[in-house]
Amino acid sequence: MLEISIAKVANVILMARELNRAEGELHAFLDSLNEDELASLVALMWIGRESFEPDDLAEAIATAKSEATTPTPDYLLGTPHLSDHLENGLDALGLSASDEEDDLVRGG
Repeated sequence: MLEISIAKVANVILMARELNRAEGELHAFLDSLNEDELASLVALMWIGRESFEPDDLAEAIATAKSEATTPTPDYLLGTPHLSDHLENGLDALGLSASDEEDDLVRGG
């Protein structure tokens, strides 16, 4: 089970799409997350790029926690296609952030 809300994932996805203008904002948002939330984001990204299978979510989260060698916000920001990988990871887990993304875009 993910240890981060879908709304927070939606925030990251939206900011990652606009990385050229929102990198500082995204970094600050990632810095505000706790270790469990960051590990869930990394695991979700790994599942989205098919480094782990959806059934291996718990293992991916544990690996993200145990093998972090660089600050997680820096690692995520340095990942090409971050928003796509996060969306693909949600899809693989049978989840969607589209309603939350719509709410964020509308300012709700």
